[in-house]
Parts: sequence; C-alpha cells; structure tokens
Amino acid sequence: MDYTITDREFSKYSTFMQDKVGICLGDSKKTLLIARLSKRLRHYQIDSFGRYFDMVSGKSHPGEEQTMIDLLTTNETYFFRESHHFDHLKNEILSNHKCGKNFRVWSAASSTGEEAYSIAMLLADHFGLNGWEIVGSDVSSRVLSTAKRGKYIMERIDGIPQRYLKKYCMKGFGPEEGSLLIDKSLRNNVSFTQVNLNRSLPDLGLFDVVFLRNILIYFEPKTKRQIVKRVLALLKPGGVLFIGHSETLKGIDDTIHLVAATTYKKHE
Repeated sequence: MDYTITDREFSKYSTFMQDKVGICLGDSKKTLLIARLSKRLRHYQIDSFGRYFDMVSGKSHPGEEQTMIDLLTTNETYFFRESHHFDHLKNEILSNHKCGKNFRVWSAASSTGEEAYSIAMLLADHFGLNGWEIVGSDVSSRVLSTAKRGKYIMERIDGIPQRYLKKYCMKGFGPEEGSLLIDKSLRNNVSFTQVNLNRSLPDLGLFDVVFLRNILIYFEPKTKRQIVKRVLALLKPGGVLFIGHSETLKGIDDTIHLVAATTYKKHE
C-alpha cells in the first residue's frame, strides 16, 4: 500500500517532534517521514498516518513513541569525521595533558558510536588505557544499541588510520566476516546513555571536551540557544566545544570564544 499524508497530519508530527526533541520538521521532510514510518503503519495494519499518530499518542503501545522518534531522527556519522577537530584535540589539547587522570570527553550526539570510538582511539594512543573516560549520548535508543556493541561493517571503517585498525579493532572471520569489532579494552572506557538535549540534562559530571557536532542545524535559534547553554554548563572552564562544519555559535553564547574553525573555548 502506498501511503500519503495530509498537511494536517504532518503538522501533528511536526509539533510532536518540536515539543519532544526540539527538532523542526519542515515541509521538505514529508517524503522522509512517509518513507520511514510507512513500515510501522504496515506493521500495525493501519491505513493512515493520522491513526498511527493517535495510536502513539494514546499510549496503547508502550515503546512505540520512542520507535517513532528513532525513525524520524537522522543519524549520519563515520569514523574521524571532520578530521581537523581530531587534529586540534591531539595537538592543542592533549599535548597539554600528560596524564589522562579524570580527563573526560562527551560525544553529545554520538549516533551509532563512530565519533566516540574515534575519540577513544586518540585518547588511548596518548594516555594509554587508564584514567580517562568518554560518555556518548543520543536521543535515539536504536542507534545507542549499535554504539554499545561497537560492531561495524567493513565499509564503515575508511576513516580509521591503519595503525589504529591494527591496535584497537578486531576483524571478523567466518560468520562474522565483513565486520569489525572495537576492542573491549577500548570499549571499557566508553559508556553510552540516552539523553534528550531538548530537556534538562542528567547529572553527567563535568567534561574537558564536548563534541556537539552536526546536531544544532536541526534546531530553531531559540532551541539552539537553550541547548548550548545546557551543554556549556557541563563543560569545565577552559574546556573546548566542537560543533559541525556547517554550524556556528555566533551570537549564541558569550561564555565561549572561537579558537579555530568550529572550535570554541570556554572562558577560564
């Protein structure tokens, strides 16, 4: 069955996503919504998006709301994405930290975990495997399940330097051929938790570095300002915040200053 969605129905989904996670679904996202949610309508044998929305809102199927959020959030990432941030982390930040004790990094939109494990490889290479910690978070429980496993298809590993592949990754054989598993020694330093940046944040502690990349573009200015304020409250004075290459914080917050491309430092 081919599904269509009315303007009124789409407005309900758009309002829901704005209220729940702060993401604005413009009219250009109608095709995406239809493509991603049609299989849920087929699963429940529902004939319209309006009835599916009523089902989710009615709470008759616990967990379906989160499933819908998972499907409507875009999670695109890969290892060592935007390499200049990792160069800055290595050359400008880690060079001033000889010991990894209490060094903490937050991957605040970690998706399926490639960003968090890229950071982990860099930290392990500099500090060894003791004393530091990475927290990865995302609003989607689906992508966090993948992140926790740390298992990826080989086509996803192009950005990983060869020496890191040999040191921190295990190539699958037999039934696991074509896959790669992040070494357990590295995974032990990385934890993942579900966090909605559009709500009050849980007590995650303070961080030396925060990666908040390629997520702010989905929010309206007011919501973006609120999210940045919440995130910066968890960044130590002198800590560094990375955002995506197509994002800017100009005029958003006066407690940080630009130190490199899409790289901000919190005032001491």
